[in-house]
Amino acid sequence: MTIRTRMAPSPTGDLHIGSLRTALYAYASAKQNNGQFIVRIEDTDQKRLVVGAADRTLQVFKDFGLVYDEGPDVGGDYGPYVQTQRFNIYQKYIKELLDKGLAYYCFCTEERLVEMRNIQKAAKKIPKYDRKCLSLTKAEINANLEKGIPYVVRLKVPDNETIVFNDTIRGEIKFNSNDIDDQVLIKSNGIPTYHFAVVIDDHLMKITQVMRGEEWISSTPKQIILYRYFGWEAPEFCHLTVLLDPTHPGKMSKRFGTVFAQQFIDEGYLPTAMNNFLMLLGWNPGTDRELFTLDEFVKEFNLKHLHVKQPVFDRKKLDYFNGLYIRKMTDDQLLPYFKKFLPQATDDQLATLIPILKDRLVKFSDLKEQVKFLFEDIAYDKNLLLKKGTSPEIAVQMLEAAKKVITDFTDLQNKFISPYLC
Repeated sequence: MTIRTRMAPSPTGDLHIGSLRTALYAYASAKQNNGQFIVRIEDTDQKRLVVGAADRTLQVFKDFGLVYDEGPDVGGDYGPYVQTQRFNIYQKYIKELLDKGLAYYCFCTEERLVEMRNIQKAAKKIPKYDRKCLSLTKAEINANLEKGIPYVVRLKVPDNETIVFNDTIRGEIKFNSNDIDDQVLIKSNGIPTYHFAVVIDDHLMKITQVMRGEEWISSTPKQIILYRYFGWEAPEFCHLTVLLDPTHPGKMSKRFGTVFAQQFIDEGYLPTAMNNFLMLLGWNPGTDRELFTLDEFVKEFNLKHLHVKQPVFDRKKLDYFNGLYIRKMTDDQLLPYFKKFLPQATDDQLATLIPILKDRLVKFSDLKEQVKFLFEDIAYDKNLLLKKGTSPEIAVQMLEAAKKVITDFTDLQNKFISPYLC
């Protein structure tokens, strides 16, 4: 069987660094087995859509070397690779479920649903739809449709069944269907929900392995039910750990610092260093080795070495990796990065600065502050010169004497040293 993995980001914002780690693992799993890595844009959440986010996400994959075999901008045999361009496909399959009685129309208003959930919460019950519309007759349904009453389409979850699936990392996971809500499959605006579209798309695109965050574990049984209803074989599920924030309890959040992949590039982190750092957040090679190129990681990657324990996103270790990769680069390789982060410097100045600074550099955004004194007049507090009882008159004399020493040294350098450096 050909291994086909996918990454399906939602363009509701820039790509989270945790999602980039997921993409890295999915890419390695596919490439190690001579399979395909696919990118699909899941844009059904139109209310939260961010203009330009999809294009930025695709560029991030390219910047980090995760070249996808199929996707919105490269095509493929199973497109379109944008969900909003696949509505006619979803209509076919929702009709099949309705005709078989495995899904049903729900005409309940939002006000009724809110009231229902509040009553259930007050009774300390699991909030879920009470199936009021499941008992509607065909005549009642047709009458409501003719009147144009807004509706959603819900999944009819089987009663009191054990839904079982095997997770690559965690082993067998079980859910009782009585704890699963009759999930909305088609929203009132006609757009499919994630839970419905993802099953249709993964099946039609022949995805064999689904890697995603562990927060999606509770959604998996709903999707397993859909696979069963359609008579399809479910892919292999691999739910990865979340990345923990080192400064606050819980997973990484934009409230506490950088979390988007593009932000790290903007701060001057190298994609090669970022890749190496992310490889080890949830996986190890079974040895003490830590340094891997992307190609080396693909060869070494093994699903059995994925971790269950949630890793901490250690920014100090990321800085260590980035500094290490910077020092491995030649001066010519570093020149474009120095130009980007020091646009005010000339090529001659950069040629002097690169060999001096690269051994102490952690990330390229630090350059501006490190050489600020070369390009900007720095305003010092004059009181710094008046410590330990120094009078203003003495301070002025000291400054004039220091200026003379620097001037004399500069003249001496230009006269006797510079000619030998040419």
